[in-house]
Order: sequence, then structure tokens, then C-alpha cells
Amino acid sequence: MRKYLLLMFILSSALFAYSTVSEANQEIITNMLMQQQNGNSHLGDLFVYLQTKLFENAYLSIVIIVPLVFLVHYLVIGPKKFKHDGKKYYVFSLFNRVVHGMAAISFIIIVPTGLIMMFGSTFGGGEFVKACKELHAVATVLFMVSVVPMFIMWLKNMLFTAEDIKWFMILGGYLSKEKKPVPAGKFNAGQKMWFWVCTIGGIMMIFTGVTMYVADLNLAVLTMFGLTKIEMLRLCIIVHNIVGLAMVALFFTHVYMSIFAIKGAIASIINGYKEEEEVAILHSSYYKELKETKK
Repeated sequence: MRKYLLLMFILSSALFAYSTVSEANQEIITNMLMQQQNGNSHLGDLFVYLQTKLFENAYLSIVIIVPLVFLVHYLVIGPKKFKHDGKKYYVFSLFNRVVHGMAAISFIIIVPTGLIMMFGSTFGGGEFVKACKELHAVATVLFMVSVVPMFIMWLKNMLFTAEDIKWFMILGGYLSKEKKPVPAGKFNAGQKMWFWVCTIGGIMMIFTGVTMYVADLNLAVLTMFGLTKIEMLRLCIIVHNIVGLAMVALFFTHVYMSIFAIKGAIASIINGYKEEEEVAILHSSYYKELKETKK
């Protein structure tokens, strides 16, 4: 069943990307070129180049290739399976789970509604797109509420260490069917990457997103850096697209790892408990710490 769900996800992603990205980018470029008539900008040429040559192909590659790689991994390597009838470790407090849940719900809403808003003409516009805009705004507020507590509560555990280099060198052991201890603390290097992109990148996405929709709120910033409104808008779109590429790729990765690659892993962020075998294999350094402190 998981294989079919993953395959459907890949096919729908590819179809969506093919049918909307080109149209959306062309619409953005047209609008920006029309606005360019009102003034010159040193960001103009860079903006057009990125929108026409780089971003379109990059997003298409991520939306199609990343899920396809995961499908191949699932079919060839398969998911990691651990015992679920042994000792469990309580690793996520209720506060951790509530904050993470808020962030997760906000992402689940923000990503699809944001795409629908961006490619509104593909969905026929009208009340449906307006409703998605409202949901997007509500979910953004939810993310804004959760991102700072999440950043603070996991900051210490998310700092990179020397063992993260070892983790990257073996890609967390996910290229092997064997269950050998992997050097990682409470969070592995991949989770740390997602944390930093999700929090710092998420804040950047909020700022650039607000700027694109409510440009008048940034008059002080414009004055400080000597930018015109059109320059600020172009800069925000460029940053939004660049950060968005990383967020989409790592969001796909996070979903795949938590739902498909490690069976039962998603339960830990719901009930707070991780299986002993899973901790011992995938977070060996953290497991040693738990054993030494007898937690």
C-alpha cells in the first residue's frame, strides 16, 4: 500500500508541476516586466534570468526527481523495521509534540494552499482560490506562533557536531539494509538540516511573502537600503524562490523518512515514545547517553 501511495504522490507531483510551473512563471515575468516600465532596476536582468532559466527547471527537478529517488530507494532498499514490543524511551515531551504538531499542521496547509494561490488560474480562480488564501493566512499565523518556541526548545540539540560528518559520509545508513549503529544524537544530521531550513528559512519565507503581498509595510526597509518598491519586490521573489527550493526538497525528505523509510517513526512525535532498537541503531550516541544517565 505504501508503494502505491508513494507512486501516486510522484505522478501527481509531476503532473502538477508540468501543468502549472511554466504558466505561473510566465505570468510572474509578464507582470514584472510591465512594472519595470515605471523605472530601472539592477535586479531586473537577474530576476528575469532566474525566473526563465533557473527556478522553473529547478522546481521541476525537485518535484519529479526527489520523490522518484525515494521510490527507487523504497523498492530497492526498503524501509527500516524495528521491534515495537520492547522497551520504549520517552524522548518528546507534551510541549515538544504540541509545538511540532502546530508547525506540521501549518506546513500541511501552507504548502498546498500556497501553490494553489500561485497557480490560481489553473484551478479556475474564484471562491476556491479565495478560500485557500484565507486558509494560507491562518496557517501562516499558526506557523509564526510555533516557529519561535520550536527554535528555542530544540536549538541546543540541533547544533552540528563532528559526528554529523560521519553521518553524512554514510548517509545515515539508509543505503544499506543492515541495521548497524549510526552516529547520531537525539537528532541526526538530516533532521538538523531540516530544522535550520524550516525555522530560519521559514522566517525568511514569512518576511518575503508578506512583502510581496503588503509592500507598503516595508517602506522603512526600502529607505534604509535605498531600494525602490519594484527592486524590493524582485529581491523578495528571488529569495522566496531560493529558500523555497530547499524547503520543498527537505519537506519531501522529511515526509518520506517519517512515514515511509522508517516504519512506525511518525508515532514517536504523536505519543512521545521511541522504540529502544530504533534509538540504539539510528541514534546510537543518544542511546549511550540515555543508558549512562539511566533515563
